[in-house]
Amino acid sequence: MNALSYVLVTPYTIAKSRTGGVLARLFSRLDLELAGAQMIAPEESFVKEFAASLREEVAPQDVSLLADYVDQNMGPSGGRRHRSLLLLFQGENPCEKLAGICGRLYPEHRDFDSLTGETIRDTYADLIHAPGDPARVSYFEPAVLTPRTQGWADRDLLLFAKFLKGQENIIKNMQYPEPEKIERTLVIIKPDNWRYASSRPGTIIDMFSRTGLRIVGIKVHRFSLNEALEFYGPVEAALNEKLSPIFGQKARNILEREFDLSLSLETEKGLIGSFGSEYARDQFYRIIEFMSGKRPDTCLPRDQDKPGSVKCMILVYEGLNAINKIREVLGPTDPLKAPSGTVRREFGSNVMVNTAHASDSRESFERERAIVRFEENPLESIISAYFEQRS
Repeated sequence: MNALSYVLVTPYTIAKSRTGGVLARLFSRLDLELAGAQMIAPEESFVKEFAASLREEVAPQDVSLLADYVDQNMGPSGGRRHRSLLLLFQGENPCEKLAGICGRLYPEHRDFDSLTGETIRDTYADLIHAPGDPARVSYFEPAVLTPRTQGWADRDLLLFAKFLKGQENIIKNMQYPEPEKIERTLVIIKPDNWRYASSRPGTIIDMFSRTGLRIVGIKVHRFSLNEALEFYGPVEAALNEKLSPIFGQKARNILEREFDLSLSLETEKGLIGSFGSEYARDQFYRIIEFMSGKRPDTCLPRDQDKPGSVKCMILVYEGLNAINKIREVLGPTDPLKAPSGTVRREFGSNVMVNTAHASDSRESFERERAIVRFEENPLESIISAYFEQRS
């Protein structure tokens, strides 16, 4: 039976823009399904309850270290709540698999040369002992938290479900001196990055981190057909205008060559309006199918509002000049024309399979986030449904 577990990326790891590196490790080595993701900013009451839950676990000293860390570092400080990233994974033996990739903690003193960098904690965590006193830990940063047993996971998941009710999906924990200059932009890591276990989604997020912008919201999303049609609707007319004359003329050339005759301009116009437009429409339908897993001309009406068969990850970035900064790292629509070092140059295949999307204006951001209902995150309902199935 499939079980559910979690990885919680700590506030320090988020603040240091190590999120992409952590996700690359997770996504490239797992045969589990990423069921959901949400940026959270816990208040003090939840943190205390979470730490107390950890202390209930009868386990080695490192669990006590984790409980103390949660108590002292996960909650608000200076009147500000801090961002953590909650990831849900579903499949067989998720706790064992996630614990193996995240890595163990070693409260006893270990020579740093014995570390290999194999796990997330080998690379991103720190556990420093006091000079001359190897029994005392002077600094501890675990990078990620994940339960080792299903009982432990279930207890924590119930806490998260209770906390997530009513939580906003965009974290608003910063006071900017000139808030009118702050922008938000929406990024979609498209379905071609999720076809198999790969570091690509994490690496793309890591590339965006060089903008210095803050991730303030994340969700895993499956576009319905109607959502994809609305989202990409403005593209249809542009495709028709660009492609129908080109392929109408190509059709004329092929017919003239095949039948050894000369066709009139009127015939060419007819081919542009028929074959050319049909070709452009097919290309638009391919985009919709790529994003939702469904074609408009074959999807039954009753299925048009159902989540599609392919997934993507949607992120909201926040900061000064956020829209242009993200689009500079993303690169132009055609990966072959994108500069070296951009996301689309590195990972895109063509103008349709171009790995990621980003809003091109404040107006586009508002329009796009409304279509994908970004304010809604299904994490709480995923956890609730998991326990309902088990009861």
